[in-house]
Amino acid sequence: MGITSMATAIHPETGKLGFLLDVPFPSAREATIALRSLSPDREPRRGGINKHLSVSESTLSVRWSADEARILRVSVNSFLDHLSLIVETMDLFAPPVDL
Repeated sequence: MGITSMATAIHPETGKLGFLLDVPFPSAREATIALRSLSPDREPRRGGINKHLSVSESTLSVRWSADEARILRVSVNSFLDHLSLIVETMDLFAPPVDL
């Protein structure tokens, strides 16, 4: 599994930082498992950051919007830690996917 695209930008109208991440999975089933596993994790701060997760076919897409680079960095790092754990768990316990 590899990350296929990443982008950072400052939204011209709001001045917020944005970060986009697309993570391909071998199947739509695994992408959905990752989405469901990551969705309950809300950001601990009430303000300053928003995160939106979605699945299209076998790709998990994540979009962040943040007021500060530090808050964005902490959220993305935490997300990647959780994603890594989920992928390792699926590799250990999930049945093999027929290609």
